Amino acid sequence: MSDPEQPEQGQQTRYLNVRQAAFIGVGAMVGAGIFALLGAAGEVAGAAVWLSFLIAGVIAVLQGYSFAKLGARYPSAGGLLEYAAEGFGLGHATSIIAWLTYLANAVVTAMVAVSFGNYATSMFAGGDAAWAKVFAALIIIVMTAVNIVGSRLVARSQTVIVYVVLGILTVFAVVTLVNMDPSLLAFSGYPAWRDIISSVALTFFAFLGFGIITFTAKDLARPDRELPRAMYLALGIATVIYIAIALGVFGTLTVEEVVSSGGTALAVAAEPTLGQAGYWLMSITALFATAGATNAGLYPAAGLSERLVDNGLFPPLMARKVGGRVTAGLLFEAAVCLVLAIAFKLEAIASIGSAVALLIFVLITVAHFRVRKETGANPAILGLAVAAAGGVLVTFIVTTLIHEVASIVTLLAILAISAGLDFGWNGRRRGRTGSSTNAHGG
Repeated sequence: MSDPEQPEQGQQTRYLNVRQAAFIGVGAMVGAGIFALLGAAGEVAGAAVWLSFLIAGVIAVLQGYSFAKLGARYPSAGGLLEYAAEGFGLGHATSIIAWLTYLANAVVTAMVAVSFGNYATSMFAGGDAAWAKVFAALIIIVMTAVNIVGSRLVARSQTVIVYVVLGILTVFAVVTLVNMDPSLLAFSGYPAWRDIISSVALTFFAFLGFGIITFTAKDLARPDRELPRAMYLALGIATVIYIAIALGVFGTLTVEEVVSSGGTALAVAAEPTLGQAGYWLMSITALFATAGATNAGLYPAAGLSERLVDNGLFPPLMARKVGGRVTAGLLFEAAVCLVLAIAFKLEAIASIGSAVALLIFVLITVAHFRVRKETGANPAILGLAVAAAGGVLVTFIVTTLIHEVASIVTLLAILAISAGLDFGWNGRRRGRTGSSTNAHGG
C-alpha cells in the first residue's frame, strides 16, 4: 500500500528502513514508561522492579512474535487492526477492538504529553501547575504538525530523538550501575511474587509503543522481512535499557526515595554521582523522550483511520482529507489528546491504558489462532502469549484494580464507549446494507 501522505514523491523516498521503523517504536516505548512510571512500579514491586520489567519484556516479545508473523503475512497501514480483521472478520469484534485501540492510544499519548508538560514546567516555569497544561497542549500541536508533513519527517525526527535519549540513558545506566549499592537490591527485601506480577501491568505500559511498529508496514519496502526485524530490534533495545535503568535507580536510591520522587526518579538518581548537572541532564532527556513518545503516538492515526474506513469499520468522515492533505482521523486523535491533556491528570490512569492494551493484545493473538496456518505461527507460542498477557491482566484486576473504584469505572467506560461507537456507526450501516458484513464473522 503506498503512502497516502506523499503521493507526489518517488518510490524511493516513501520507504523507511528497519532502524527507522524500530526507532518509531523505541521512541514511543521509552518516552511512555520509564520516566513516568518508575516510582509507581516501585510502590508495588519495591526494588524488584527490574524483574517486573524483565517479565513485561518477555510478554511483549511473545506478543511481538504474534504481531511479526501477522505483519509479515498481512502488511497494512491498518497495523494490528488488520490482524484482528483477518482473524475475526469485519464484524462487531474487530470494530470494537478498533475503537478500543484508537481511544487507548489517545489516552496514552495524552498522558505522555502531560508528562512532558510537567517536566517542562519544573524546568522553565518554576513548577506552576497551570503551565503544565500549556506545555502539554503545545507538544501535541507541534507533533501533530510533524505527522501532517509526513511519515518521513516522523522517522527523521524520531531517529534524532531516540539517538539522544538512548545515548544519555546509556551513560546514566553505566554511571549508576558502577556506583550502585548492591545491598539495596537484595532479594530479601523483595515483596511477594504476587505483587511483582501485579506490577507487570504497570511496567508493561512502558512497552506499549511496540504495537505502533505494526503501522509502519505501509512505509517499508519489504514488510514481510523488515517488520519482524524492526519489532525484535525495538523490543530488545527497550528491554535492556529498562532493566539497566531499574537496577541503577534502585541500586542508588532506597525504595522510599524512588517512590517519593515520582516521575523525577531518574533525575534524582543521577544527582549523587553527577550532581545538579545530572539532574538537569536527565530532565532534558525526559523532555526529548516524552516528545518522541507523543510524536510516535500520533503516527498511526492517519493510516489506521483510512484503512478502517476502507473496511467499513469507521465512518467515512475519519478518512476525509482536510485541506486536501490532512486526514481527519489524525486531527480527531489530536483533538481528543488535547481535551484529555488539558482536562485530566492522566498519570493516575496509566494502569488503565495498560489494562486495555493487554486486553487488546490478548484478543488479537486469539484472532491469530484462527489464521495461524496462513502465517505459519507456532500455536504453542501463541498460547503462551495469550496465557502470559491474560494472566497478568487478571492478576492486576484482582490485586489492584478491584480496590480502585475510579479505575474500574474508567476501564468499563472505555469499553462501553468503544461498544457504543461500534453499534452507533456499524449497527446503522449494517441495517442499511442488510447485514452484509455479518457474513464475515465477528
